[in-house]
Amino acid sequence: MEDTIFSIANAFVLIGWLLLIFLPDADFLDKVIHYGVVLLLAITYSVVIPMGFAEAPDGGFQSIAEVRALFMSDWGLLAGWIHYLAFDLFVGHWINGKAREVKLNVILRILCLLFTFMAGPFGLLLFFILKAIRVRTAS
Repeated sequence: MEDTIFSIANAFVLIGWLLLIFLPDADFLDKVIHYGVVLLLAITYSVVIPMGFAEAPDGGFQSIAEVRALFMSDWGLLAGWIHYLAFDLFVGHWINGKAREVKLNVILRILCLLFTFMAGPFGLLLFFILKAIRVRTAS
């Protein structure tokens, strides 16, 4: 069951990322990303995380040992993965919107999205740097 949910979540989030990367200016993007992909991932996470705690009674968030115990469970690991998928996509969508506001070059915007897709916080950092440069050079 965990493998099936993992595969479906990966395929589903990939749709969101492909839309962001290949159609970053599409009008329907907000609805698809927020009310489609991210919402469904959040619901899935909300169902899966209690199963992780049930499977790993010593799991939690108060110490690294508790987090390790939670991630040693397949359900806990799946919940963590879905958490990453949902938040990275949400951040990618936020980056796309902010990049549009400051008129960041679409190639640079897509570069930020690709890095966010592959290495979440690094893509966000890259966006902050490029946005600062863009805002500074625009004024």
